Amino acid sequence: MSQSFNDDDLDTSAARSEILNRIRSLQSRPVTMRDNEMTLAKGYLARKTRGPAPSPVENVVALFEEKSRAMLCTVQRVKSNAEVPEACAAYLAENELKGTVAIWPALNQLDWSVLPHVARLGAPTGDDLIGISAVACAVAETGTLVFASKADEPASTHLLPETHIAIVREDQVVHTMEDAFEMLRKEGRIMPRALNFVSGPSRTADIEQTIVLGAHGPYRVHLILVGK
Repeated sequence: MSQSFNDDDLDTSAARSEILNRIRSLQSRPVTMRDNEMTLAKGYLARKTRGPAPSPVENVVALFEEKSRAMLCTVQRVKSNAEVPEACAAYLAENELKGTVAIWPALNQLDWSVLPHVARLGAPTGDDLIGISAVACAVAETGTLVFASKADEPASTHLLPETHIAIVREDQVVHTMEDAFEMLRKEGRIMPRALNFVSGPSRTADIEQTIVLGAHGPYRVHLILVGK
């Protein structure tokens, strides 16, 4: 399996930094944020009250699985990360899915040689029919996957291929969207170029109110839940 990286995220990040630095320069501000500005920002986040929340649930993972299936995802459970490639291969074989596979470079520690397809690490092209990724976290309340794009976690993996396989660890499942933002902050994630919330396969009802899957992205989404 070959390995490739997409430089688009790196180029975009550099361009964004250059623009922000120019704005700060025109405002006669230092390139980096002042300590007091950071303190004020953190204080604001700490004081900000959360909106109305649903009643707590006993098992957020079970709720996530239920809501994901309701959003037309298929769900498969495995006990460890080591089982993920075999689970992906089994799913592709069972559904007789053909085509090349684009895999997040961030997942390079797994043994993808078990896939019976031509596979590579990197962002998908228009010719890759299958994309495999992990997630930043997942929201049980709506069965939603959260993606925070990085150079080795390209957003195009859950947007371009016809089939998207997402790997979700049980400890990444939170109850609400507010919990998702809190988890990202606790992990120290810098706001990415793209933060995407995806619920099930792409769909539209623009034409005669008839639901059509795959209009703006994958029309098949398979989740692999990793946990006990």
